[in-house]
Amino acid sequence: MDVIQFIHDRWSVLWYLAYQHASVVVQSLVLATVVGVALAVLVYRSPWASAVGNATSAVGLTIPSYALLGVLIVIVDNGVAVSVIALAFYGSLPILRNAIVGLRSVDPALVESARGMGMSRLTTLARLEIPLAWPIIMTGVRISGQMLMGIAAIAAYVLGPGLGGYIFAGISRTGGANATNSIVAATVGILILAILLDVVLNVVSHATTSRGIRV
Repeated sequence: MDVIQFIHDRWSVLWYLAYQHASVVVQSLVLATVVGVALAVLVYRSPWASAVGNATSAVGLTIPSYALLGVLIVIVDNGVAVSVIALAFYGSLPILRNAIVGLRSVDPALVESARGMGMSRLTTLARLEIPLAWPIIMTGVRISGQMLMGIAAIAAYVLGPGLGGYIFAGISRTGGANATNSIVAATVGILILAILLDVVLNVVSHATTSRGIRV
């Protein structure tokens, strides 16, 4: 009951922080998708470059978010900008890996047939390879979206926007009034946002996938 009353009393603040949280995640996810797919397009045709891309994705995810945020805040000195850069970096890694896997899984015979029909390499990529790889790419986008919801909370460490500030405020007041309520309210808010984002991305994935390859 204390948590419910806490949320009720601070509803307008929590709503605004939730909006900030969702906004920075969505914007960073869009940027991460563009970067991840672009990098995959550059490397997927080469087995060696693809291996490097996959290795980079795996290694990048092992970098502690606290450490990256700490380094970036020294260089950029702006909490919002640091949050977007860090989120876009982490978000692009699963998308890069999935995009490479998706593009390399396209049947080479289909690509050759398209080229034989007079399609340029760019047209084949845009009209055949990316559409066929799109469900796998969107799986990476959905994974990134869920991951970024959590990392965005940690970005409050460098004064990034969102609900993470309430979590850190609660931790700093451990044992004090409403400390636990602050942590619980923000955590529940992030979980709800994560679920809503995944639902939206699932709808987007279905709507943007060619009807002939929908599962």
